[in-house]
Amino acid sequence: MPLEVKKSNKNESGQNLTRRFSKKMKQSGILLEARKTNYRKRKLSPQLKKRAALRRERLKKEYQKKAKMGQLKRQ
Repeated sequence: MPLEVKKSNKNESGQNLTRRFSKKMKQSGILLEARKTNYRKRKLSPQLKKRAALRRERLKKEYQKKAKMGQLKRQ
């Protein structure tokens, strides 16, 4: 649904018209929807999900091993 804003009378300034347009845009939620679709994340393939999970597990085990051996640096 397109958003239309027309001058209410011929004496209305451009700034007023712009202000009304901006207000209607915010209220309609069109801009929010456009931003959501613009920055949406791609869904990972099952193989990539599995690979990432295995990597997390491997790193977790390495971290725990280093913690037991006292090789972790404290900040």
